Amino acid sequence: MKIDNANNNDSSNRPNHKNEEQLIAAEEEEEGEQMCRTIEVVDLPMPSPPMLAADGDEFSLVPPLNFSMVDNGIFRSGFPDSANFAFLQTLRLRSIIYLCPEPYPDANAEFLKSDGIRLFQFGIEGHKEPFVNIPEDMIREALKVLLDVRNHPILIHCKRGKHRTGCLVGCFRKLQRWCLSSVFDEYQRYAAAKARISDQRFMELFDISSLKHLPMSFSCLKR
Repeated sequence: MKIDNANNNDSSNRPNHKNEEQLIAAEEEEEGEQMCRTIEVVDLPMPSPPMLAADGDEFSLVPPLNFSMVDNGIFRSGFPDSANFAFLQTLRLRSIIYLCPEPYPDANAEFLKSDGIRLFQFGIEGHKEPFVNIPEDMIREALKVLLDVRNHPILIHCKRGKHRTGCLVGCFRKLQRWCLSSVFDEYQRYAAAKARISDQRFMELFDISSLKHLPMSFSCLKR
């Protein structure tokens, strides 16, 4: 009897392998379905590359010929064209000193108007030696505009940013108490092989005494 009972118990307690196999198969199928659903959720379309604004593209920022910073809020260059407008916008200019007698081109004038930039034109002729005539009164008036911080940031330019611009910057350096050798070194760095003795002579003889009373609240040496 005990044996029979044991056999009966074994048969009643013996696991049903068929049911377990079905259960495992169902679980695997369910897991497979869940994985497929997960893959479907994750499988998103590739994002498109970000678009760069034209004025924020660093490759479009081209400075004008012979561009450089003179002092805080003061810049110099050759004649800017439309390829340089995006770069000039980064300077947030208030004013431009233009040292040529020719009318400002329409495209440049429109750029100034759209950006609220004021134009100060001093028509200095660009003759070659030995016929160079730099009008001292125009340089003096241009310096008054340059020294007025209400006009800053400001850009000085002529055609190439060499002779007329170099003379104005050189006279400005004399107001900053630069020695003549340093003034000439800077002038020659931009004029290079086109450096003119007459320009350097003009800067040497230029009298700054009538301008010393003007406020100079930027990086000028006050002694």
